[in-house]
Amino acid sequence: MSFTVPTSLRVEVKDITREVVAEVEKSKVKNGIVLVYVPHSTAALFINENESGLVKDLTWMVKEIIPKGRSFEHNRIDNNAWSHLASALLGCSLTLPVTGGRIERGTWQNIFLVELDGPRNRKVAVKVIGT
Repeated sequence: MSFTVPTSLRVEVKDITREVVAEVEKSKVKNGIVLVYVPHSTAALFINENESGLVKDLTWMVKEIIPKGRSFEHNRIDNNAWSHLASALLGCSLTLPVTGGRIERGTWQNIFLVELDGPRNRKVAVKVIGT
């Protein structure tokens, strides 16, 4: 199972919780796990609260940890080393428990796709395993 997420900015955070929940419901799995994965080396996933200030803070944090102005070796090829490094830092997959047909997550936890080299159309793969 998969779905596509269109992005419109170079760096963008998109809440994909609703789409992942829908895939779990379609699977009819009651107890197991769901793997969410982006098969892209310049995109990432994370779980956190969907609060606009926090989303901006996450973007700021990544830019602080990986300064965009550096002369990265990979930029000799296609000038997007920052995007690859940010993806490596954040990660490209999530595994969550499924209990009673629902994803277990905290009250304020949502699932986000992070575009790091957009705009693009990003594929999100969802695999639900269980009974």
